[in-house]
Amino acid sequence: MDFLISQELGLSRSYATKLIRMGRVMVSWSDRVKPALKVQTGGSVSVDLPPPEDLELQPEDVPFQVVYEDQDIVVVNKPAGLVVHPAPGHWRGTLVHGLLYRYPEMMELNGVRRPGIVHRLDGTTSGLMVVARNGLAMEGLIRSFKGRMVEKVYIAAVSGSPCPKEGEIRFPIGRDPGNRKRMAPVDWGRDAHTAYRTLWSHGGYSLLLCQIKTGRTHQIRVHMKAIGHPLVGDRLYGGACPRGWEVERVFLHSWRLSFQHPRTGKMMSFVCPLPDELIKFIVQVRRGL
Repeated sequence: MDFLISQELGLSRSYATKLIRMGRVMVSWSDRVKPALKVQTGGSVSVDLPPPEDLELQPEDVPFQVVYEDQDIVVVNKPAGLVVHPAPGHWRGTLVHGLLYRYPEMMELNGVRRPGIVHRLDGTTSGLMVVARNGLAMEGLIRSFKGRMVEKVYIAAVSGSPCPKEGEIRFPIGRDPGNRKRMAPVDWGRDAHTAYRTLWSHGGYSLLLCQIKTGRTHQIRVHMKAIGHPLVGDRLYGGACPRGWEVERVFLHSWRLSFQHPRTGKMMSFVCPLPDELIKFIVQVRRGL
């Protein structure tokens, strides 16, 4: 039972166990529900989730680069290692804390955990993000993302040489049944679409441009792993970690971001150069070091 709940609701197994022991889970075939209760085919399960706990967010001076800002939006260059919003294990020092330090008015947006956040990057990924500063911008950007009107192009380095050199990957993505920290291409997952193009291959590695048409968790990492070419530095998905590689980052960079301005309707496009540590890796590969 605890496994079923964790998989269906995307919760940790320990939290699913806690819900069961709190009496928040009911089943149709038994009056007593325990974590080890066997699931019966045709039975029904109901879970009473408690409301999320409010967090008192305190602004913090967190380092990140502002690429563009106006009264409605902020475009930032998020460094690798910076988590976007508070989550278990990362209650302080996130991008959200830094945004509230620079833009206090954002505290009123979208509840307490993710003010202004309309999309995110993994903590191990660097590059461009757009953030809303007010309700109008929030609604407009959410519509654009849901309508798939935002262009998101990433630069990635992978092991090996993809064949063909250019293509599209359309594997649905869901939580990995064997490891809740990972995602995987599974039949019951959500539609996911990635287009890629190889820029060059050398020394057992390839540099790619990847455009995601959907925004699933770990999408590029999962899709490239699925075709046999995991990202460099991606320890979670079995990617190569060359000598001297930074432990806390993956070679994945949000390079270009294009979207319609939520107030003016004008198309805006931004490009963000690769950070120094990724350039260093490219130079080493090209020189055969």
